[in-house]
Amino acid sequence: MDSQDMHGGPNRKARSQAPTFNATEADERAFHVEVTGMLGDALAAVRERVVARYEEMDQIKRQFQEQFRELDNADKANLRQAADMAARVGEHAVEQRTRLERLIESPYFGRIDAQMQGKSETAHLYIGVHSFTDPNGEGPLIHDWRAPVSSMFYDFELGEAHYQAPEGRIDGSISLKRQYRIEHQEFRFMLESSLNIQDDILQEELSRASDDRLKTIVATIQRDQNRIIRDDRSRTLIIQGAAGSGKTSIALHRVAYLLYRFKETIRSEDILIISPNKVFAHYISRVLPELGEEMIRETTMEALAEDLLDGKFSFQTFAEQVSELLRDRDPAFGERVRFKSTAEFLDRLDAYIDHVRSENLRPAAISVGMTTIDSNWLAIQLRKRAQLAISEQINGALTAIMEHLHYAHGRPVTGPERTQLRADLRKMFASKNLKTMYREFYDWIGHPEMLRPAARGSLEYSDVYPLVYLKMNLEGFRIRDRIKHVVIDEMQDYTPVQYRVISRLYPGNMTVLGDRNQSVNPLSSSTAESIRDILPDSECVYMQKSYRSTVEITRLAQSILHNPDLIPIERHGEEPRILGFRTRAEELEYLLGVVRAFPQSGYHSTGIICKTQKQADALFHDLRDEAGVRLLDAQSQEFSDGILIATAYLAKGLEFDQVLLPSCTARDYRSPIDRHMLYVGVTRAMHSLTITHAGEVSPFLAR
Repeated sequence: MDSQDMHGGPNRKARSQAPTFNATEADERAFHVEVTGMLGDALAAVRERVVARYEEMDQIKRQFQEQFRELDNADKANLRQAADMAARVGEHAVEQRTRLERLIESPYFGRIDAQMQGKSETAHLYIGVHSFTDPNGEGPLIHDWRAPVSSMFYDFELGEAHYQAPEGRIDGSISLKRQYRIEHQEFRFMLESSLNIQDDILQEELSRASDDRLKTIVATIQRDQNRIIRDDRSRTLIIQGAAGSGKTSIALHRVAYLLYRFKETIRSEDILIISPNKVFAHYISRVLPELGEEMIRETTMEALAEDLLDGKFSFQTFAEQVSELLRDRDPAFGERVRFKSTAEFLDRLDAYIDHVRSENLRPAAISVGMTTIDSNWLAIQLRKRAQLAISEQINGALTAIMEHLHYAHGRPVTGPERTQLRADLRKMFASKNLKTMYREFYDWIGHPEMLRPAARGSLEYSDVYPLVYLKMNLEGFRIRDRIKHVVIDEMQDYTPVQYRVISRLYPGNMTVLGDRNQSVNPLSSSTAESIRDILPDSECVYMQKSYRSTVEITRLAQSILHNPDLIPIERHGEEPRILGFRTRAEELEYLLGVVRAFPQSGYHSTGIICKTQKQADALFHDLRDEAGVRLLDAQSQEFSDGILIATAYLAKGLEFDQVLLPSCTARDYRSPIDRHMLYVGVTRAMHSLTITHAGEVSPFLAR
């Protein structure tokens, strides 16, 4: 096998002898039938292997149970080893079966004919979600979309081309480029052009009705997206993407690529995604399995905080914080949120931590047997470790004492002595609980008014991660280095303190993505550039093209919150409707009509997006008897197609064929945070958007 074969290079030499391989669409259809047959044979064979492995494991289990008393330890160990081997082989066979089952439904989506430098034959490269080796021994029949050679399909049209292989750049030229639509084993159509044929497929894909979960986009990855996906050098990649730019899809495809590229060192269980909520996590859950990778672990900022605080504190959720800001009843609450969401606040917190470490230390001489350890010497040992958590300072000083006693006095430290030393060292630190130290922080900076309890004495959400950060620095924490890559979505909604905590907790690589215009809390919004200042070795990339909404919907979104860098894809549709009604009852009657007409609309999903959960609950109460209407709230776990009533906060990151935005009045949408909520709601729409109001329309729509 030559070096190009090892990384998915062109090697189908036998087929490349003919002047034109599969020249016509009829030839391509016949080839698809041939490939499907090969895949079917391979699938049948691997299914037999799966059954055989299960039978082997069952036989070993029965033998172990029936002969347990007669077997010696060596025989038992051999049986366990045989069972482990059968299980591993069986797991591999199951993985193969799953991939073949996906491939047989849609074996490939693209083809390029390429003449590579140093090769005499033209290679015909079919590209699919997974690779498949020709059973006749001619090498790869289908190339995985992540293989280095496959990048030429995304990056180049006809003419000169190249790709980056492990040993360096490989140059060549593309003489033919085709794209296929194959679904459920049916060859639907083929496109061939000297122009960018992906545009045609992309338009067809974007015009489709939405699905109940985020889909893979391997057939329509654009050149700029491909560059982000295949970036395997950036330690932390921060993706600022416009609404509808596909940033979440790109981040997940990047994860799939990294799992392929570094398969020897990183697995699915080594990756964590921090999602805004459970509904969003469910919405994106199908992408990686469809790309042949296992689902990755996911968590939320609230769940992470609960764990880091050992469940000892009750606190307001981010959704509750947003809800309180939307009610706009307490300007001081908003000011507290803003105050704790800046880099300057993080600097003050760092200064306070240094102060506590210094002021809380009271060195005193201690005795070990007949030997006395001088207080000044102990102070030096503790203060040289002042940047560590107290527990780590104590551990370091204890080690220094043991080494001193060993080398200077020639005596070891016994277990009981070590326990007593640790207790004596702990007494040198002023004993204050975490909550007290956090309260004193606001006195220390001269702003005691910035700390107020939430309902029932719980913490306000803006206090949760500052408290976590204080705890990590003063009490210590366990670095979670098992996680090698963290994906953070909706980056604009997290503060500098939160990013500092995450970077300390997970010192591996990161993919961070979001859109500054989609912040549901502009008082604490972060930009790509501000995040870059917090996270070490990070790089910003920008995705300006918007694929989700029609030009007409995008135009309205731009009038609400202008993004000068946004580039809409030219896909046209109906103009958004802004409908005024005399009364709330008339508005509700209109919404009822749209709901009842949904089954005949041709759409798969309709999102009725409200500003607050209270409004969403009330609307659901009015529409709950209609078939297919569901409510999303803080307890929701899943996203589904049909008609969903949700807040803009919960709808963020989702998309719908049709969106209805009720109650868009001057009373409901008037503040900066209201403007962002309205923008988020509008940009959820793919094909149809209707805005309704009973009373004066919001000033953000008056134009």
